[in-house]
Amino acid sequence: MTCRHQIGMSLTAVLMLATAGCSRGESAPGDFVPASFADPDRAVRLRAALPAIDSLFRDFAERSRVPGIAWGVLIDGELVHAGSHGVREVAANAPVDRATVFRIASMTKSFTALSILRLREEGRLSLDDPAEYYVPELGGLAYPTTDAPRITIRHLLSHAEGFPEDNPWGDRQLDATTARMSEMMSSGIPFSNVPGVAYEYSNFGFAILGRIVENVTGMPYHEYVTASILRPLGMSATTLDAAEVPGGHLAHGYRWEDGQWKDEPPLPHGAFGAMGGMLTSIEDLGRYVGFLMSAWPPRSAPEAGPVSRSSLREMQQIWRARPSRVTRDSGGTVELSSGGYGFGLGITQTCEFGHVVAHSGGLPGYGSQMRWLPEYGVGIIAMGNLTYTSWGGTVTRAIEALAATGALQARQAQPSSALSAMRESVSRLVTSWDDSLADSIAAMNLYLDDPGDRRRERITSLVAQLGACRNEGPFDVENALRGRWMMRCDRGALEVAITLAPTIPPRVQYLRVTQADSVVRFQPAPSCPSRE
Repeated sequence: MTCRHQIGMSLTAVLMLATAGCSRGESAPGDFVPASFADPDRAVRLRAALPAIDSLFRDFAERSRVPGIAWGVLIDGELVHAGSHGVREVAANAPVDRATVFRIASMTKSFTALSILRLREEGRLSLDDPAEYYVPELGGLAYPTTDAPRITIRHLLSHAEGFPEDNPWGDRQLDATTARMSEMMSSGIPFSNVPGVAYEYSNFGFAILGRIVENVTGMPYHEYVTASILRPLGMSATTLDAAEVPGGHLAHGYRWEDGQWKDEPPLPHGAFGAMGGMLTSIEDLGRYVGFLMSAWPPRSAPEAGPVSRSSLREMQQIWRARPSRVTRDSGGTVELSSGGYGFGLGITQTCEFGHVVAHSGGLPGYGSQMRWLPEYGVGIIAMGNLTYTSWGGTVTRAIEALAATGALQARQAQPSSALSAMRESVSRLVTSWDDSLADSIAAMNLYLDDPGDRRRERITSLVAQLGACRNEGPFDVENALRGRWMMRCDRGALEVAITLAPTIPPRVQYLRVTQADSVVRFQPAPSCPSRE
């Protein structure tokens, strides 16, 4: 790659290049080792949960009167198991199978976010551009205050544009024409919040993102997302138009009313399709979620998708927080859930898992969910053909079934070679203090923060008290430049913790050596209590 500004390149693209620097992608990767799983048999052990997961989904369908469902389990980005139950069409008693296509409603929003991020990578827009640059109809909006910022693409991606929550209304707008949507925007959109200060779910906002895709590319949204996202991922069964689904594959939508299933005719694709119009099969959805999961862990392997791994990880981070919730179930278990919205994806943190990525979808006739744990490498997907099929509890129990195998463990951070080398040097220093060795490993602040003679006296006193010490304990690595370990001694143990400085070479900026009560101190504490 040569670093040059092409004739006709947009101002946004020029600014992006200037910000990124011309050397990006040309330099060799740094001293960074990707996080990895410790258990080589992990994937095999996780598969032991599949029969229990199948039972959970079948039981849910029977209990909730869902005519037909399909579900899948992903491990390390691969759809390792798919199941189906019930019928895709009640009158014909036609069974659901792996090729059955369901509408996934608001899960479409992540496809729209991917399309925007691809355009950004091409230098055709910036996330902090005012949306009215690309959708002129927004230029006449009456903002709620004189100090309100103009709505940006980033606001729209994270539900922070200030529009009111519009699920009941938005569900019925899929077939709106382009002219009708333009009329809506030109007539004005009311604000429930000032842009940029609060989360509120807006289908209208994602429809506007679809319009941005169209105006930037000169292509209808469905054509752009098909050519730029679906085809590169091999999603041949996925479409925004139910009429395009081959005969014998479409799951008809139903509602349960008056003791029977009644048809919910699907709305045709229109100007609001970017917020919830996608239809897909369990096979295709598995490919898609596997692609999103492939962003983890960060690594130097070649890129293999239509959007970079760094942009995928950007989607899966909180950009607009939501209020935290504490709930108690019937058994008395207290659960904390906090998080927010990324770009087209919801992000949560629970007592069990620090990073959960998910999105549900619900429309008349359909309900779906995709959920995965990036650091654990597992995901669950599910689709049903009952109005607003509610998958949340069943997906949670499916993840609990995976955890019950004992194999659901997070990737472990790996030390850089600099951290490993410093562990050895610091261990030698603790065992037998040497001023020259101490000087060679210390960052410039270390002895300013705590003089060297005081450190020497404190550490040598501990070793004299505990006897000869050996570097035999586990290395608890927090990240590439921070870790702690246990040194077993004749009459006890020491806990040593270091953090390296942001210098080349990295030297020790923080050093703590303390007497350890027991190895139990290395066990992670629960993130929140389970019971009072």
